[in-house]
Amino acid sequence: MAVSSPRISSASGDSPLKVFWHSLIHMPWTWRIMLGYLIFMLFLPTAAMLAKSSALGPAEFWRIATSPIALSTYDVTFTTSLIAALIDGFFGVLVAWVLVRYDFPLKRLIDASIDLPFALPTAVAGLTLATVYSQNGWIGSLFAPLGIKIAFTRLGVGIAMMFISLPFVVRTVQPVLLQLEKETEEAAWCLGASAWQTFWRVVLPPLFPAILTGVALGFSRAVGEYGSTVIISSNTPFQDLIAPILIFQRLEQYDYSGATVIGMVLLVLSLVMLLVINFIQAWGKRYD
Repeated sequence: MAVSSPRISSASGDSPLKVFWHSLIHMPWTWRIMLGYLIFMLFLPTAAMLAKSSALGPAEFWRIATSPIALSTYDVTFTTSLIAALIDGFFGVLVAWVLVRYDFPLKRLIDASIDLPFALPTAVAGLTLATVYSQNGWIGSLFAPLGIKIAFTRLGVGIAMMFISLPFVVRTVQPVLLQLEKETEEAAWCLGASAWQTFWRVVLPPLFPAILTGVALGFSRAVGEYGSTVIISSNTPFQDLIAPILIFQRLEQYDYSGATVIGMVLLVLSLVMLLVINFIQAWGKRYD
């Protein structure tokens, strides 16, 4: 049974608040529950952050947002997140391709393990990665003789971001691969196309929007990561300190204004990323 949308009508002289209240009263209960949940869980916290940051004044806001340590954390956070998301974009497609196109022992177990970063607490993930990639760890000890230090560096932060963003790429690409008809590839082979030409001209075009969406989702997730990166990084300013950790450090120093400004910058940039993700998803509907 379809639920009609609420009708909003009022006299021309009514105030906007009265119009909103009148429409709210006549809304279906599902609309009222939805609006109430969004107001208390999303809109009010966002409005509180806006009010706190705007109370500082434009000059003070700009000074804090563009301080040298803040700019350094933006660089570490967004540049490292972008690199990690792009790497996961390649390997995520490879993992999804193998899971969809091949049958092998323990396939279901490997497929289920892809979602491990979703279920694993981020602090546990950070502790595990720091142990494995430390100079005495299973993987870190292999690179230590070469003078390459992974844990407690920016490289370790990138690995943590790759770990938590990989499932987004795999789970976004996997359903699209399942919908692709293999007969199309076989037809391309019959027409003389090589395996690479078939992938580049037949498989990749409908797959490309899903790849972009997965990379964008992984990038946005990596930007907001805290639990794993705080453990595997040294949290040294101008080296591997990321913006979420800088916010926590400001809070520990009772610098609530500074923490709010950095959080506001991340909020604005996150909203921009969400708009980009929605645009990519809308663009990808051409292939539906």
